[in-house]
Amino acid sequence: MTRVAIFVDTQNVYYTVREAYGKHFDYRRFWARATANREVLAARCYATDKGDAKQREFQNILRSIGFEVRLKPFIQRADGSAKGDWDVGITLDAIEYAAQADVVVLVSGDGDFDLLAEKIREVHGKRVEVYGVPKLTANSLINAASQFIPIEGELLLG
Repeated sequence: MTRVAIFVDTQNVYYTVREAYGKHFDYRRFWARATANREVLAARCYATDKGDAKQREFQNILRSIGFEVRLKPFIQRADGSAKGDWDVGITLDAIEYAAQADVVVLVSGDGDFDLLAEKIREVHGKRVEVYGVPKLTANSLINAASQFIPIEGELLLG
């Protein structure tokens, strides 16, 4: 059976799907598609934690689907800007699982992950599937993937 490791940039997916479609990402349908006939080695969603009840409810839904939810505190800077991205954490985890997995699935449109996708394909010889909103996914990431799967249609809620 094909072994898969899944890494979801939750903040990126939330904002790109909302901006492009005014909808939400359907994590259940995504799970069904990404895990079909595959052994799941890891499935992680990475998010910032603001500590509100609605966010906790969403995190519990993700857990009930089968995801491990990795949280980082939301940091509001004095100048009003915010910090809380998971790029380094996602990269470290994906590299760790690349040796064991046959397929690495990355859900993000962030072009910073193009080097990660290239490294997993070239060094580890593994397939990299990238899910992203077509018009908001960096071309460099699309080109670095073994396969780009657009977030549209049945992967949208609302």
